[in-house]
Amino acid sequence: MMNNPPVVSTAAPVVVRALTRQSVPYTPIWLMRQAGRYLPEYRSLRAKAGNFLSMCQDPDIACEITLQPLRRFALDAAIIFTDILVVPDAMGCPVEFSEGQGPCFNQPIQTLADIKQLRGDTALDHLNYVFEAIQQVRVALPAQQALIGFAGSPWTLAAYMIEGSGSKDFLVARSWIYKNPSMLHQLLARLTQVIIEYLNQQIISGADVIMLFDTWGGLLSSEQYQLISLAYMRQIIAGLRRQQADRYVPVIVFTKHGGQWLNAIATTGCDAISLDWTTDVATARSMVGSRVALQGHLDPATLLGTRQALEVAVRQVLADYGDGSGHVFNLGHGIDRHTSVEQVQYLIELVKDHSRKYHLDEIDARS
Repeated sequence: MMNNPPVVSTAAPVVVRALTRQSVPYTPIWLMRQAGRYLPEYRSLRAKAGNFLSMCQDPDIACEITLQPLRRFALDAAIIFTDILVVPDAMGCPVEFSEGQGPCFNQPIQTLADIKQLRGDTALDHLNYVFEAIQQVRVALPAQQALIGFAGSPWTLAAYMIEGSGSKDFLVARSWIYKNPSMLHQLLARLTQVIIEYLNQQIISGADVIMLFDTWGGLLSSEQYQLISLAYMRQIIAGLRRQQADRYVPVIVFTKHGGQWLNAIATTGCDAISLDWTTDVATARSMVGSRVALQGHLDPATLLGTRQALEVAVRQVLADYGDGSGHVFNLGHGIDRHTSVEQVQYLIELVKDHSRKYHLDEIDARS
């Protein structure tokens, strides 16, 4: 399926223009988990505010945290401060976050009755704090800085809800594929409908870009990925109201360790695929061609190395993508908490300085 790029205004944020493969003067950059523990101002606020979930549920605090990295760095987008697991929490599957232990569901999904008891129609009422935070951030951001909203994929959320916590292999959740397939698909279907409504309300509230985090899709076999992860993300993308009266809202899909499925992801109707560091950008571009834009894929560990190594890596990513628009620079996953703010600053400067030569033809065409 050929994805024809939508027409967006030249006044649209540079990230939106790059994601829709429009001409841009440089490769825009934002970073996964850019509002987080590597920032001293975030650590200070968290120490005062309490636990992680309470910060997500306070629109004023969520807005402040979202804006923190934009005040410090010349990033081209903000990503709303929240978590993918607020969706199951709002559906009546409570989640707790313990420092150093990650998310925990004390009442994991185990039976069909558990699935039927999940809230559907009223879940959005319990997520109003996300929409309020998006509204506040969008008002505070300059027009050229995009605001990214997001959700977890149905499979990724289901994996946590069934497993009861984070896991390296999600063996309990994956066992449902073989022993409880009907129940698994009922859960995935319930989650899909809520996520569609949730993301559409994020768009209405002011999100300029939507991203689907399929964090655990890479644990699946190729056949399972198509049926259990990709099929439901395809439904979500089809259900999003991306064309608003005065703007278009592009959609990014990120499947961690999903490089082998790029061609399949490109057929979902998404506008861009986000790459982790195990997928070569040049290979990815040769596979998807001009069907979708690409985002990524710098290894977060690069930020823990020397400045020289970081510059070499940044130059390589930019060269691997090559000339033209359709690339948003990012990490292959989130910033490590031990990353220095000086390295992040240097990364952004490198991308802004070294990417302009790959867009000279676009600049000439507009002249």
